[in-house]
Amino acid sequence: MNGLYVFLAALVTALATGLGALPFLLVRQPGRRWLGLANSLAAGFMIGASAGLVWEGASFGPGRTALGAFAGAAFIAFTGRQLGRGQDLRLGALQGADARRALIIVGVMTVHSFTEGVGVGVSFGAGEELGIAIALAIAVHNVPEGLAISLVLVPRGTSVPRAAWWSVFSSLPQPLMAVPAYAFVEVFDGLLAAGLGFAAGAMVWLVAADLLPEALREQRPTTVAAVTAAAAGVMVGFQLTVL
Repeated sequence: MNGLYVFLAALVTALATGLGALPFLLVRQPGRRWLGLANSLAAGFMIGASAGLVWEGASFGPGRTALGAFAGAAFIAFTGRQLGRGQDLRLGALQGADARRALIIVGVMTVHSFTEGVGVGVSFGAGEELGIAIALAIAVHNVPEGLAISLVLVPRGTSVPRAAWWSVFSSLPQPLMAVPAYAFVEVFDGLLAAGLGFAAGAMVWLVAADLLPEALREQRPTTVAAVTAAAAGVMVGFQLTVL
């Protein structure tokens, strides 16, 4: 087993994220009410993923996880404020507030992928069988993450292929980080708790400050609450099954 083997295994996990866009091949022109449901689903998936990150990070160091979560929330709050100043912001077919929201969610998921890449590398450092098992689990786990990204992009006018590309793009740090984490296991193992907390804090802030308020503008509060809770429960159950 060498660095190339680890890189290719992590690359498979990144490519799997693009599969999350496939359901949108069946939904060509979603309406405004569907946008509210999409934001609720994305919020639920991200809340569930955040809970899994905090739980995993706490096993490596609860203090570092909490500190990382605070830093992640503060970083996304600052980034969102800076992006909000750009009224002419564009991302493909999106512009203004929609482009800002798309950039933030892709950015948050990209940050999250750094920690997943470290997890893959550290796992391979502990043994090939464990590394393969974790890589496969993360590949499956990445599919609903790609769906969460597509739930924000496609209803706002992004094409399905482009949404799949952005989903894969958000996971490219996984193969990039897996190799150095594999080569320097002890160093990266110590940083993993803070990284997991950072990703969780960033996602929770995005949900509370952006996705849920947007969902509530398009759907009734009871519908938003039910869909978000169901999606979070599905994501938590999914993580318990595959990770």
